[in-house]
Amino acid sequence: MKHALRVTGIVAAAALLLPLTATMAKADAAPRPTGPDGGAAGAAWTAAEDGQQQYPNVAIQWDVPITMSDGTVLKANVYRPADASGRAIDAPTPAIVNMTPYTKLVSNLADSAFSIPGLSDALLNVFRNIRLDGTPLTGFGELLNAAGNGELRNFSVDRQLIKSGYTQVVVDVRGTGFSQGQWDMLRGREQQDTVETIDWASKQSWSDGKVGMNGLSYSAINQVQAAEQNPPALKAIFPIVPGSDLIDDVLAPGGGFGFNFIPLWLGAINGLKWVPDLASIAKGAFDFKWLQDRTADPFTYLDVLMSAYTSTTMDQLDPRVKQMLSDFTSERKDWLGDPSRITTPTFVTGGWHDLFTYSESKIYNQIPLPPGQKQLLMGDTYHVTSGADVNRPGGPPRLDVLQRAWFDKWLKGIDNGIDTYGPVTLRQQGGGWTTQGGFGPSAPASEAADHRRMYLSSQRSGTANSVYDGSLTGDANGDNDSLTVAPGLTAICSNDAAQATAGVLNLIDVCAKDSRIAESNALTFTSAPVAETTTISGPVAVHLNTVQDAADGYWTVTVNDVAPDGQSTVLTSGQLMASLRQVDEDHSSRDSKGDYTDPRAFTSLDKRQLTVPGEATTLDIALGATEAVLQPGHRLRVDVFAGNFPKGLPILPMLVDTGLKPEHVQLDPNNPSYVNIPVRGRTGW
Repeated sequence: MKHALRVTGIVAAAALLLPLTATMAKADAAPRPTGPDGGAAGAAWTAAEDGQQQYPNVAIQWDVPITMSDGTVLKANVYRPADASGRAIDAPTPAIVNMTPYTKLVSNLADSAFSIPGLSDALLNVFRNIRLDGTPLTGFGELLNAAGNGELRNFSVDRQLIKSGYTQVVVDVRGTGFSQGQWDMLRGREQQDTVETIDWASKQSWSDGKVGMNGLSYSAINQVQAAEQNPPALKAIFPIVPGSDLIDDVLAPGGGFGFNFIPLWLGAINGLKWVPDLASIAKGAFDFKWLQDRTADPFTYLDVLMSAYTSTTMDQLDPRVKQMLSDFTSERKDWLGDPSRITTPTFVTGGWHDLFTYSESKIYNQIPLPPGQKQLLMGDTYHVTSGADVNRPGGPPRLDVLQRAWFDKWLKGIDNGIDTYGPVTLRQQGGGWTTQGGFGPSAPASEAADHRRMYLSSQRSGTANSVYDGSLTGDANGDNDSLTVAPGLTAICSNDAAQATAGVLNLIDVCAKDSRIAESNALTFTSAPVAETTTISGPVAVHLNTVQDAADGYWTVTVNDVAPDGQSTVLTSGQLMASLRQVDEDHSSRDSKGDYTDPRAFTSLDKRQLTVPGEATTLDIALGATEAVLQPGHRLRVDVFAGNFPKGLPILPMLVDTGLKPEHVQLDPNNPSYVNIPVRGRTGW
């Protein structure tokens, strides 16, 4: 009887406690994110990054050697959490690896400049909150905003992250910085180095075996390449502005070499890789193998670039140029990523005018993980201004805040709700921030846009001061005219030029946000004003019926938002050499009507087909996917250029084939030219 009463009492007490326990558990659970800013969860992520951390200091081990399987020694700086005396803690932590070609010396200088207690936080705060919008220095203000909003910490070292219980490992990639070897520029040997470095980091005494990766641009591409190989220790990556197809993204988009960005970029890395390790010289321990490797390969790829612009025939080209622009070569395969192999939680951050904008949303869509384990954040930004438009009312938290939350979830198992954020967070050009369940091909039915044709017409729109001021019509118009455009230099003052200089030409706001100067040497085709708010969401394609006066031609197309006051703002762009028009069907997509939505060209000399002067040639041109809002009274415009200097300049043999001659859009009712645009809303077109 006593036993029965005791059991009954326990059950009764348990029954009374269950609601209280459930309430406590509910109170302890992390709030679920709401909206682009994350709501209460977003505020908690920010507080975690900005608050007092578990450890007060950072201890640094300089130039730690990491020996690769072929004997080459890479050098790394290892940043560890430290106690009040500056001594590294004994407890193992997750490791965050950043592979950089810009030398860890640059990362260290950036870190040192912003590691002064009190002053650094105050300066970053100034950067975050400075506002130069609406002035000629809008772009410069965006650069400062980006630096304060996490871009600087991601590029160099995030001491807040380290103090919270992570070890940061910054490694000079092979052939750069203080590392031995010859620079392999994101190719097979460097990719293997990254996997071996991840394995090394997971086995150190200070590591708990879990590894994440961070970094932007080159270091972001490196992360994606590593994740495609699925090393066991790699548990999460946070790439800012990554690419997955370097040929079509930046080296030779549409066949036109990235003439302005690539020489400056190659020159910078080749110059930095010659900076010696002065500390080792002072200690009498200089690495002569490092010097031997630099002497053997003094100017990686600059000789290839020289060949591309000094060889007048294909036969004279450096073989490496041909390998770069040919199918089925190891060179090409190394640079053609396959995100469909990634099983590592991945948070992709990009920008609508970034160097790699064509790839960024495609990386997200190709990763075979459920939404939440993969995420996409796209800002209305350029390469050097990533994160400029976050950390504003209604906008996402800073990039360093999101990075911290991402690693806390996947490396420490903290239930902070980041896996239910987004999963797609977009800055709408012409609007505000929005969250969606997918983007483009992955958008759920309730959010999907319908692709529709808008036809190029010779009917005058009366809205543009251009070579020819045509119209965009909602229905086939039966026009039968030849419209001519010649190569020119107005694209120097364009959004494409700003994009191709990684956003540098956006710093002084003259050309990047208004295309009217560039359009003075373009064919323009402008729609009627939209009747209601109209959303453009997804990939864009342009179908052109063209005639060349030479054996080749170089075409550039932009899609623009035209305001009632005439300002013409580029939403997305694309380019194509006429001889490289063959479409890779296996990597392209079409809508339900059979029209291309993403006609990916082979961009390969193996597939080159010269045009016949005077004969019609059909071109399908892929533009980057975008998210934009046309407000009532705004118009849609398509600009067509015969060239795109300085963003793209064909290699000299191909340029010779164009003869820099005029090119023609042949409007033909039997083969109409049109833009296939993804729209939501009642346009009234």
